[in-house]
Amino acid sequence: QVLLVESGGGLAQAGGSLRLSCAASGRAFSNYYLGWFRQAPGQECEFVAAMKSSGGVPRYGESVKSRFAISRDNAKNTGYLQLNDLKPEDTAVYYCATTEYWGSQVLRAADQYLYWGQGTQVTVSS
Repeated sequence: QVLLVESGGGLAQAGGSLRLSCAASGRAFSNYYLGWFRQAPGQECEFVAAMKSSGGVPRYGESVKSRFAISRDNAKNTGYLQLNDLKPEDTAVYYCATTEYWGSQVLRAADQYLYWGQGTQVTVSS
């Protein structure tokens, strides 16, 4: 069992930045593949970013590539998502998710993840 708690969301202006954190507890965070998703009202859950348990090359959704950056600090049991150059269309609830996976596939589907946080709201004003 892994408990995930997101923080760092809030209100930002277009062009601004936010840093989301995902604090993990319960089992060694270093064993888990990390993903970030978002969901805007009335829309499907969207893949944002992912990173393997050991770190390495991050993967991003097309709409956030070059603006967002995923990272993790396994010693602190924490994952991060840096949001830069924010746009109003980035407004959504952002979720971190983890699962035990050590393969080479990039996990982009929500149903590939076992544990989820409660989400943190990001609102971007124009």
